[in-house]
Amino acid sequence: MSIMLTEKAAGEVKKIIADQKLAAETVLRVGVAGGGCSGFQYSLGFDTKWDPKVDTKSDQHGVPVVVDKKSDLFLDGTTLDFHEGIDKRGFTFNNPNAKKSCGCGSSFQA
Repeated sequence: MSIMLTEKAAGEVKKIIADQKLAAETVLRVGVAGGGCSGFQYSLGFDTKWDPKVDTKSDQHGVPVVVDKKSDLFLDGTTLDFHEGIDKRGFTFNNPNAKKSCGCGSSFQA
């Protein structure tokens, strides 16, 4: 699997799923899309469907994580964490494939 979820991020995902009363078959879908100020932007959301022909699925700390195979190329080795501090709060991507990223950390260039 290309992306690794930290325990802290998994805990936050589980909390969101419970708070929003999402379906039992809900998965965390992680991907990349064209756009953003650096060329690619990260996508993160919930889904109830996935296709093994075009997606890779893994279970990480009790969270089913799905990545489409095209995004898999750009996310290989990426760690998804959750940061909570005075300066910011939210999910963060640590992507070793990013050659350049924007100041906000939501887009990158590979």
